[in-house]
Amino acid sequence: MVLSLHELPGGREFPERACVLTVDLLLSAYRQGVFPMAEPGGEISWFSPDPRGILPLEGFHLPHGLKRSLKKGLFEIRFNTAFEAVMEGCANRSETWIDGRIKASYTQLHCLGLAHSVEAWVDGVLGGGLYGVSLGGVFFGESMFHTVTDASKVALVALVERMQARKMGLLDLQWVTPHLKKFGACEVPRRTYLKLLREHVDRECFF
Repeated sequence: MVLSLHELPGGREFPERACVLTVDLLLSAYRQGVFPMAEPGGEISWFSPDPRGILPLEGFHLPHGLKRSLKKGLFEIRFNTAFEAVMEGCANRSETWIDGRIKASYTQLHCLGLAHSVEAWVDGVLGGGLYGVSLGGVFFGESMFHTVTDASKVALVALVERMQARKMGLLDLQWVTPHLKKFGACEVPRRTYLKLLREHVDRECFF
């Protein structure tokens, strides 16, 4: 399925009448570099930022303070054991784009093996993590949270290590924040991102 997109200023894009987040719609959107977010008024908006935030795996930087935290061995990393809890943690903030439709749709992707969570546990309690969508050699990062200091950062390190081990090639961050810049995140023009996406999305990689 190919989305019919009407591009608006600021990188916002909307498929015609696309309010139901079916699996086919989501996968088609991701393959075209587009992702959804829920608006406060209940609408689903679609985005394809220009520039686009990515984290080059070969340029990944581990901050010194986080190195010390990792050496303490406080965290246990798990994958896909608490996907819905990670989504709830990411949505638990004063302003969120993760509404009930987003949760249900990505949980369905998770059940199909296409959406994943990386979790940092402390003494059997979920302390933070992240989730996203995986297609071929691409991981599309969606959101992260923490209730324990450094938990989301440790989850990001685990994600990068897993992607490197699986020979994946593109970690999409959507937008770059000062927090992510510390790890080597950067912005690239949308045309560059779409070229990278085409190069990696159909590779035979499995998260």
